[in-house]
Formats: sequence, C-alpha cells, structure tokens
Amino acid sequence: QVQLVESGGGLVQPGGSLSVSCAASGSIVSIKTMGWYRQAPGKERELVARITSGGSTNYADSVKGRFTISRDNAKNTVYLQMNSLKPEDTAVYYCNAYSLTFGVGTDYWGKGTLVTVSS
Repeated sequence: QVQLVESGGGLVQPGGSLSVSCAASGSIVSIKTMGWYRQAPGKERELVARITSGGSTNYADSVKGRFTISRDNAKNTVYLQMNSLKPEDTAVYYCNAYSLTFGVGTDYWGKGTLVTVSS
C-alpha cells in the first residue's frame, strides 16, 4: 500500500504565493503519475495539475501560467507552487498517485490540505 501525506496548506492573501507538497510512503511500487486535485465548497473535485515520471505535465486552464507542478522521483514527492493566487483558488487540495505494478493499476489519494485565499 501507498500512503500520501500533503503539507503546506494555509491562509494567503490574494496575489500571494503558497507551495504544497505530497510525500508517498509505504510499499515500494511503480508510481507512473502524480497530481493535484482540488474541491471548492459546493463544487465537485477537479484536476489542477499532473506530472508523469518522465516529467510530462498537464494543467487546468484556470491555473496555467500561475501554478507549477514538479516531482522528485527518488523521494516519490510531488510539489505544487501556486503564484498569483485568487479567492477562487480556495479549496481543499488533494494529492493523487497512480501506480502500475505487475500489470495492476491503482489510484491513491491523500487526506487533503486546505488552501484559503482571502484578505
């Protein structure tokens, strides 16, 4: 099994920056993709960004140019640098990891970390 632990959430003013991280621990598995999702109050969970083990990235249109996802494969850790934050970025941010081990694909989720953008 893989455990995902997010950290770095908190309160930030509009226009400010914040970085969140997610560390995978537990059984050693082949993690193909890691990413960040978020869920705002009253809305469904949505993809924010994802990155493959090879470094390919995808971003939601709403965060392009403002957020940057990165990954340390050796540490199985993914980071999300968030700049120029807006009130609409307020949400619980969840870490996701997809593994493919012995032909079996598995999705893992963290508990989430709250990011609040407010003055």
